[in-house]
Amino acid sequence: MTLEPELTVYEKPTCTTCRKLKKLLEEEGIPFERVDYFVEPLQEEKLRELLEKADLGPREVLRKREARAAGVTADDGRSDDEILSLLVKSPELLQRPIVERGDRAVLARPVENVRELFSPDR
Repeated sequence: MTLEPELTVYEKPTCTTCRKLKKLLEEEGIPFERVDYFVEPLQEEKLRELLEKADLGPREVLRKREARAAGVTADDGRSDDEILSLLVKSPELLQRPIVERGDRAVLARPVENVRELFSPDR
């Protein structure tokens, strides 16, 4: 009997943290679907939905080093909508992996954060 994936992992397969998460999920026998958002770009609506499910704002998922290199800072006056749009246009600025399960999502940094999706108290 094959289990249907109940997790969707939005990732960049070459990312070290994404590879660690893949290994953890495989070791625990948890089926998951992988979405390389560099190949299948996240649309703004989907990214907005994931952030809402994770209770995160766009600035919280900015990769700080890359954002600075792109001229984006926490206090540059951009709105959340502008940051969100920038994340969609420049996926390298988005922290990863983001894991979705039903009506919940987490930023799996560290990878153990994925366990939050299986705890009933969140």
